[in-house]
Amino acid sequence: MMLEGNSLKRDFMKFIIPSIVAQWVFALYTMVDGIFVARGVSEVALTAVNIVMPYIMALYAVSILFAVGTSTVVAIKLGEKDGRKANEIFTQNIVLLTIFSVVITVVVMLNLKPVAAFLGATEVNMEYVLEYLGSIVPFSGLFILSYSFETLIKTDGYPKRATAIVTIGSAVNVILDYFMVMRWHMGIGGAALATGIAHVLLITLYLVHFCGKKGTIKFCRFKPDIPLVWREFKNGLPSGITELSTGLIIFLFNQAILKFLNEDALVSYTIISYVNSIAIMTMVGIAQGYQPLISYYYGQKRMDKCRKLFRYGITAAVVASVLFTGGCLLGANGIVKLFIAPDMGDLYKYSCDVLRIFALSFLLAGYNVVVGGYFTAVEKPAEATCISLSRTIVALVLSLAALTALFGGAGIWWSPLMAEGITFILTMLLFIGYRKRTFRK
Repeated sequence: MMLEGNSLKRDFMKFIIPSIVAQWVFALYTMVDGIFVARGVSEVALTAVNIVMPYIMALYAVSILFAVGTSTVVAIKLGEKDGRKANEIFTQNIVLLTIFSVVITVVVMLNLKPVAAFLGATEVNMEYVLEYLGSIVPFSGLFILSYSFETLIKTDGYPKRATAIVTIGSAVNVILDYFMVMRWHMGIGGAALATGIAHVLLITLYLVHFCGKKGTIKFCRFKPDIPLVWREFKNGLPSGITELSTGLIIFLFNQAILKFLNEDALVSYTIISYVNSIAIMTMVGIAQGYQPLISYYYGQKRMDKCRKLFRYGITAAVVASVLFTGGCLLGANGIVKLFIAPDMGDLYKYSCDVLRIFALSFLLAGYNVVVGGYFTAVEKPAEATCISLSRTIVALVLSLAALTALFGGAGIWWSPLMAEGITFILTMLLFIGYRKRTFRK
């Protein structure tokens, strides 16, 4: 791993800034589709993109689950100066993800309509959902592999290269979206095809890196190691759950909105989901950015470095949380205007109002995600999993159920804040316990 050595803070910034940018770019893939679809097709087509998003996020979650788990173990092995084992771990991860990609693509393509119905497609948007989903699914494997490669290039010591690659892919996606949707009128399927082609380019560029001469991590022969897969799974599960949270939240909210509100509110939530994705991806970028550094020093038993990196991570999370919340409170009108015109009256005003409410949850999300990332980096998967499960499933489902029961549809928009608040308390208690056991030794 290529580290500066003379400044821990500089190394921290060197890793988290490219990581955050890369996360933004990944989030922008679907957001760009949404903007062009809303402007070039219709608002109903925009809801179809939102309905399919949980599937895309699930692919990313599988990828990041193994990528972070693999990255953690690889970084520890590099810290122990065992490069050969690091390469074997990397290669086995890519082979397993490739096999999984083929299986999931075949299964979903053979069950396209049931999957669309499960995701929440209605009679109004089913045609759009099938068109978008059917165009995205053949590229499922590329979504999975691209995210994994991006994470592991950072572990290899090339965070700037990872950022450059995903930025190129995003630029290509925007250009193709413009031509396929706005100029060639290929509809929602054209938006999906643009995203798929961009991922073909991403995979090509990643392979150039890992098959080239630079870097430490390379493909090599390996013997299947099932205990190692389980170790990677445990280490990566919290990050996988965090990644899945965006898609899961979208899925749960879609169901609640259709039950308590109407399809117009689904348009509002589609906009919110894009903003939420960018915000959470930023927190994830901080967590994933400093994870390889913490794991590296953890492998060297240098807990003083780990403590400093943790403080840097929390500071970055607080700054990001305040900026995103403030940006949404003050700039909601401009954000909503990207998707729907102000002359849409009640829908436009309603979207602005609920975005401001939803954004309050960002104040606590950063701390929860970054502390969970620290636990993952030092191989404390139980604590990290508790945090991830709380904010994405347990606390969220309980909050959504309780607030909608008390306040109906209005309670939907407040439930993320309640869920993050519950998780914040849990996270503080877990970290206090960990600090007593570890930092004071």
